[in-house]
Amino acid sequence: MYHPALFTPVTLGTHALPNRLVMAPMTRLRATDAMPNAVMAEYYAQRASAGLIVTECIMISDTSAAYMGAPGLYADRFIEAWRQVTDAVHADGGRIFAQLWHSGRVAHVSLMPGGQAPLAPSAIAGAGELHTPLGKQPLSTPRELAIEEVAGLARAFGKAADRARQAGFDGIEIHGAFGYLVDQFLRDGSNRRIDAYGGTARNRARFLLEVVVAAQQAFGANVGVKLSPASRAHGMDDSRTAETFAEVLALLGDADLAYLHVMEPLAADDQPELLLAAPCAFARRHYGGTLIANGGFSGESAAALVDQGGADLVSFGQPFIANPDLPARLRAGAALAVPDYSTVYGIPGQPPEQGYTDYPAMA
Repeated sequence: MYHPALFTPVTLGTHALPNRLVMAPMTRLRATDAMPNAVMAEYYAQRASAGLIVTECIMISDTSAAYMGAPGLYADRFIEAWRQVTDAVHADGGRIFAQLWHSGRVAHVSLMPGGQAPLAPSAIAGAGELHTPLGKQPLSTPRELAIEEVAGLARAFGKAADRARQAGFDGIEIHGAFGYLVDQFLRDGSNRRIDAYGGTARNRARFLLEVVVAAQQAFGANVGVKLSPASRAHGMDDSRTAETFAEVLALLGDADLAYLHVMEPLAADDQPELLLAAPCAFARRHYGGTLIANGGFSGESAAALVDQGGADLVSFGQPFIANPDLPARLRAGAALAVPDYSTVYGIPGQPPEQGYTDYPAMA
């Protein structure tokens, strides 16, 4: 079934997009020693028909140590490697934003430089386990960042954004979702600071706003933010979620963003606050800029949301894994292929192309 609402052009930042289908950031773990490579360039270029591609999360520091195989942009040596990715996407007519990320307390000492403790707003451990060289391990207890280190990490986001500009990216998305560092600052369950970065919701949003300003030094109007107000990922909670995110959204409304990218709740996100059962609708009430909705949409439900004004664009994650030409398939009403979930993060000892670049386009 054809969904015309998804195939009207839209302006995002300074970019004119041909459709409203966004490829959502997805962790794929194909970067050996954090370095982008040719197979990653092929993967993103295959999906260049999206109105916008947002990359997997990219480390802004070697202390962002959640996942083996995640790519980096924390040194100049990564610039040319990312350039092959952006060149490939642009050659096929696409647009690509880099999602910049620090994992904060979602880390393990075995993955940290020198085996140091992970960094976080407060010394409160997250929930869950990570794959490490030692096998699956629980998240390590972090140490609380000194106030000068917080400002230093905001500058690190800015430096990574400037490297992204040099690498040819069209913009930046700041990862403020899923229990990683920015999200940890926003919520009082993980941020117990009593300085300028803690206490009130406005203070807890200070780090995010400093990161936005730092990224805008490199990209101006082409900086977006992703939030997941309903997410409980990695043990996240907040005593007043609605009040916290109403304040955050109001502050971001004054930040001249290219867009706000909001995640709908997943099955594990048991939200007691009813209004956050629909985070995109909540964001629409509190944020007046361009809105991208994400989370379990079909072509039909995405088109309905855009047609009704509930969002300006919709991002798709898993459907883009097995359907590199997803826009063409949705336009044609074709059946969608189903990913092989056993190969999403690669298989040790197998070629990185397996389950990555070997999904065919529609005949």
